[in-house]
Amino acid sequence: MILATRPFGGYMTRVFNGERTFLSPILRPVEFAVYWCCGVDETEEQSWRTYAVAMLFFSVAGFVTLYAMQRLQSSLPFNPQDQLGVDPVLAFNTSISFVSNTNWQSYVPGATMGYLVQMAGLAVQNFVSAAVGIVLAVALIRGGAKRSASAISGSI
Repeated sequence: MILATRPFGGYMTRVFNGERTFLSPILRPVEFAVYWCCGVDETEEQSWRTYAVAMLFFSVAGFVTLYAMQRLQSSLPFNPQDQLGVDPVLAFNTSISFVSNTNWQSYVPGATMGYLVQMAGLAVQNFVSAAVGIVLAVALIRGGAKRSASAISGSI
């Protein structure tokens, strides 16, 4: 199944299908190393339940990490303004909004968050939450394209 006929859409289709691209010689060994370290068999299909649980655990881990970084920022490095830990309610709200990709902010980042929280917390979660959304969209497309709904994998 082809997602788009435009060059960018065709390129993304090749990436999602695991086909060779111009970056494959560089990134494929890195991908293989990560799979090996995590004990992942890339040829094994996942059921939709396993996929959903993995995505939920991933999002919960992102939430807990971001929340902890905000609450403990007074003891973290790269905090030249000696910012105190963020209020629990604000840290919870910010963490949930960044993990859910709504990125709602009710504070001034430079006056509330230290550099490490902004760089390794908020900026990383901006990327990761969008990536989770893309992955879920691809999984839904794959699931709809399959005749058997027992696993989510295959070509787009």
